[in-house]
Amino acid sequence: MKKTRVVITGMGIVAPNATGLSQFEQAIKVGKSGIEFHQQLKDLKFSCQIGGIPEISQVILDNNFTALEQRGLLATGLIYGGIAGQEAWKDAQLEINDELDTDTGIIFGTGVLGVEKLREAFNKIDDKQVRRLGSTSVLQTMASGISAFLGGKLGCGNQVTSNSSACTTGTEALLMGCERIQYGKAKRMLVGSCSDSGPYVWGGFDALRILPYQYNDTPELASQPMSATASGFVPSSGAGALMLESLESALERGANIYAEVLGGHINSGGQREHGSMTAPNSTAVKSCISQAVVDAGVNSEEIDLINGHLTATAMDATEIENWSQALRLKGKDFPYINSLKSHVGHALAAAGSLELVSSVLELKGGFIFPNLNCEMVHPDILKLIDEDKIPRKLIEKKINLLAKASFGFGDVNACVILKSYTNE
Repeated sequence: MKKTRVVITGMGIVAPNATGLSQFEQAIKVGKSGIEFHQQLKDLKFSCQIGGIPEISQVILDNNFTALEQRGLLATGLIYGGIAGQEAWKDAQLEINDELDTDTGIIFGTGVLGVEKLREAFNKIDDKQVRRLGSTSVLQTMASGISAFLGGKLGCGNQVTSNSSACTTGTEALLMGCERIQYGKAKRMLVGSCSDSGPYVWGGFDALRILPYQYNDTPELASQPMSATASGFVPSSGAGALMLESLESALERGANIYAEVLGGHINSGGQREHGSMTAPNSTAVKSCISQAVVDAGVNSEEIDLINGHLTATAMDATEIENWSQALRLKGKDFPYINSLKSHVGHALAAAGSLELVSSVLELKGGFIFPNLNCEMVHPDILKLIDEDKIPRKLIEKKINLLAKASFGFGDVNACVILKSYTNE
């Protein structure tokens, strides 16, 4: 069966360093950090007192939510996802009307939604004030709250659901939505992911002591993917959204096309062969990458850029080794590689979608954003690839093929191959 070609016709972003596509593109080009010190974390005696929290102005809230919604929406992830999803819809030049759109669906994921609302609810229940939980408490705390909210705002009548696969969530959502279009079950799918911000999401990671605590006074220097001095990932939050569409539908309505989704692969390492809840099974990672290349119908030598998972931990060198072995490329033949986490930290369930938006902007705009805080590359990485392949400054360059992968907590993997679109 011949698969339908899938393209990206709209995007939206809420990130720690910028909200909105144009602002975000400028931020990643100039290397603007979204990591800041947060007094609340210090007051709670966190070791790591920094993180990435998007700034949302009242104007943006008013443009995306009614006054009633603003009074009821306390879940930060729901706010981030609601803004990013609606921006992607508008960016794709789609209209909202009273008719049900059965051609369009949503797969918008999250890790945990409404933690702050849950805390509030527990306190009210303990104080025997259950009736004061409010009518929106269910929406704010169910995992599918974000897809349900967007489905109602936009009137989508195709599949509307949420996925949850830790740090892989956003990339997985894109591949799930892509497959639905490829096999003719939908014309358009709004895909993406979001993550709540704050201590009730990040506390577990601080307890695990895997966050950097040495940079509370210099937060913008803390996230150091691929660096010899990397000391842990910086927690952050936000949301990214992409409108996937069949090429036929996009051309028919004269839509702006950002890029084409050629293919990809999703798998799991099963927490075997040195894989664990927190460390990936390298055999599965390499298989995921190589199968994505096969599914996309390209040769690894054609890949110009990798947007890596690269969390600023001891696993960065292992990830580079896995890429090198899976693609059978090393040294000067290895593609350019960058990590958005050097700019915004690790947005957990939102990470994949934020990084996908940055990847598509690179394809469309012909540039490679710089890796921040990587003045001294890890020596094990330099044994595998040339240092020039890790740009520390903005590179203006035509990008044709880009590989984006996410490797998540629980030993789950997803890799997608994106192509610059040409009207051929």
